[in-house]
Amino acid sequence: MNDPHCYSIRPLDAAAHLFEVRLTVAKPDEAGQIFAMPAWIPGSYMIRDYARHVVAIRAEAGGVGLAVSKLDKSRWQTAPTERSVTLVLEIYAHDESVRGAHLDSTHAYFNGPCVFPAVVGQEDVTCEVAIGGEDLPEARHWRVATSMNRAGAEPYGFGQYVANDYAELIDHPVEIAALSIGEFQAGGIPHVIAIRGRTKADMARLCHDLSTLCCFHMKMLGTPRDLDRYVFLLYAPGSGYGGLEHRWSSSLVSNRDSLPIRGDEGISPEYRTFLGLVSHEYFHLWNVTRMKPAVFTPHDLSQESHTELLWVFEGITSYYDDLALVRSGLIPASEYLELVGQTITRVIRGQGRRRQSVAESSFDAWTKFYKQDANAGNAIVSYYAKGSLIALALDLKIRSETEGRISLDDVMRVCWDRWGETGKGMPERGLEEVSSEVSGLDLGDFFDAAVRGTGELALEQLLNDHGVKYCMRKSQGRKDKGGDKVDDGKLPNVWLGAILAARSETPIFASLSNGGPAERAGVSPGDELVALDGVRANVSGSDTRFRRYRPGDKSELTVFRGDELLTLKLTWAEAPNDTCYLEVDADANETATKHRENWLAAR
Repeated sequence: MNDPHCYSIRPLDAAAHLFEVRLTVAKPDEAGQIFAMPAWIPGSYMIRDYARHVVAIRAEAGGVGLAVSKLDKSRWQTAPTERSVTLVLEIYAHDESVRGAHLDSTHAYFNGPCVFPAVVGQEDVTCEVAIGGEDLPEARHWRVATSMNRAGAEPYGFGQYVANDYAELIDHPVEIAALSIGEFQAGGIPHVIAIRGRTKADMARLCHDLSTLCCFHMKMLGTPRDLDRYVFLLYAPGSGYGGLEHRWSSSLVSNRDSLPIRGDEGISPEYRTFLGLVSHEYFHLWNVTRMKPAVFTPHDLSQESHTELLWVFEGITSYYDDLALVRSGLIPASEYLELVGQTITRVIRGQGRRRQSVAESSFDAWTKFYKQDANAGNAIVSYYAKGSLIALALDLKIRSETEGRISLDDVMRVCWDRWGETGKGMPERGLEEVSSEVSGLDLGDFFDAAVRGTGELALEQLLNDHGVKYCMRKSQGRKDKGGDKVDDGKLPNVWLGAILAARSETPIFASLSNGGPAERAGVSPGDELVALDGVRANVSGSDTRFRRYRPGDKSELTVFRGDELLTLKLTWAEAPNDTCYLEVDADANETATKHRENWLAAR
């Protein structure tokens, strides 16, 4: 049995955002031990080259300096020695995202791939971790929140922790700060929410609602055998939104005002969004952290791992995240349909759905989806958003054609049994094969069209079969996300075909729709809109200005492109019906009504 690898991490200089990381290897490779930093982090499919944050590195053997040579962008090798080797790194940490590491005088946060190098060839060895920093004056009130197993450390304390191997070591993000901590049970498993940020959140309410949500998810797919605790790490700043899944935890960012305070009744739209984020990351506990594509089994963190299945692991998760809110009783059906209408709107407004399939979007996530530019809306489709609509269509199709006997829930349970608990990776057509196997339906044409094609999904008919009316209207303006009905008198007549963003109070053409009026006028992304028909333009008042025009009207745009002033001729076009809202069909027949009730109640 190999001696464990001994890691330690402590703040070296909070003002300079520097961690010191030490790693001692008892039995290094006789030819010279190679160490490697990951190039990406599971759950976020872009090469991030975490080694670039290493600002200093040295090695010791028996207290004597040992030569270290760099092999490539992410790997180092020490000189041969028969003694144990200690690698010492200084790592810059100033990335406040859920994918990074951050250190200042208020807290310390890190993901393992950002700070812990792998011992190449010995990744299966147990990893012990000493988390330090308790001696810092500012750390008097700090507590440590992580899902990593304690190995001597007190609960929420500095000290010794342990992971079974390197893959597990880097799957436990750590937050160290003056944390607000709530504890609750879900499915008999201890759960924790640890919040950093100046909030006045109602912790009892949060724990109650999170327990309700987590219990619902567990009932659907069952408790994973290795799940013995779960930790939500929440950073609650003045603005922000995002999350990243891990096997025993998730890192979340959500606006502090989205959290409920004591005395709040009901669920606000902001809190609903937060619960949807929690639901999404928690569903990943099954779908992608344990059940994953074959190419991720195991992860190769040195380079891209291409798969066409990200729509399965993100799209299906995006379908169930909001669906769980209504099925668990946290929101009513009308609010769930509003959220689905917003997703449909988001997909329809993107011209990229006609150019790229979700299979292609999944495969090219590394170079397209995670590296979007001004033309992204015309060239890329989201495997999250359209993937969730494919999951919706698949669920409703199976329910309709099996008279409600089978659903996507049943498909996911079989997938979990086959590729989740077994640890085997899902083949590229695995979900498709199980869907046909479980339902008894020939779904080949559906998957060819929906997953590998760029046509429209038959959502209108499928929703109608489930007692839901599919309605389209024009957009009210830049803040209209869809999902609700609007008085026709409040809708504009014309369309600019562009998204305006404010830069230092100046309107900027952030993106253009292919074939839209702005593009036909010769506008380029990044142009500054100075004036419309000789009158200064601004973003906040743009919707009101645009309502004065009718299709076919001519306008003069004055723009800066770089430092050159241009005058462009614009012809206004009729606003498209690109905004969706769904309504319960009060006149639906008994069969459709029953289908709807069973769908939204998880039957």
